Amino acid sequence: MSPDFPPPPMDQQERMVEAILFAATAPVTMRDLIARMPQGCDPAEAVAALRRTYQGRGVVVERLGDGYAFRTAPDLSFLLQTETVDTRRLSRAAIETLAIIAYHQPVTRAEIEEIRGVAVSRGTLDQLIEMEWVRMGRRRMSPGRPATFVVTDGFLDHFGLESSRDLPGLSELRAAGLLDSRPPAEGLSMPLARDGGDDDIDPVDPPEDLFEDE
Repeated sequence: MSPDFPPPPMDQQERMVEAILFAATAPVTMRDLIARMPQGCDPAEAVAALRRTYQGRGVVVERLGDGYAFRTAPDLSFLLQTETVDTRRLSRAAIETLAIIAYHQPVTRAEIEEIRGVAVSRGTLDQLIEMEWVRMGRRRMSPGRPATFVVTDGFLDHFGLESSRDLPGLSELRAAGLLDSRPPAEGLSMPLARDGGDDDIDPVDPPEDLFEDE
């Protein structure tokens, strides 16, 4: 059914998207834009136009997960760096668990424990969920219907990733000094079995020696 009135011109639609993103405290999805803007608008085209407008500026429009948000241009981020005390420092167990979920998602608790070689405490997963970096995924269609875990858009936003496909690979982690040149740990390169759940999640091949034995 066509709208009773013609949609606003594209430059006005671009201004609408600009206003919505500017006021938002979290990335705004295309579904949210469609719901907020007048009938007949084309939010996708308006977002594309807005991204072109801000290209090369001090702030840019970035896609983060399923949403869009204003962010400082990557080459100017050094201007905003300050020394702060991190009051939510993650334990080694939490960091390893988070990395396994990010690279193997959707992954069950048993699979996390198989990769790490040690039991995962409930508190570790609770902390990651409380930080809104991890959420529950779909249950597996296997005996016991175990729950799976995936990373959230909040995780992607925090690390400036558009999707899990942008996670760094082995060579990038080594170049950043986050890995040494030890031989790969056994078992970490084996893909986890999946049953087709969480089809919207793209698994990423994990770096083979990302974790040390405890």
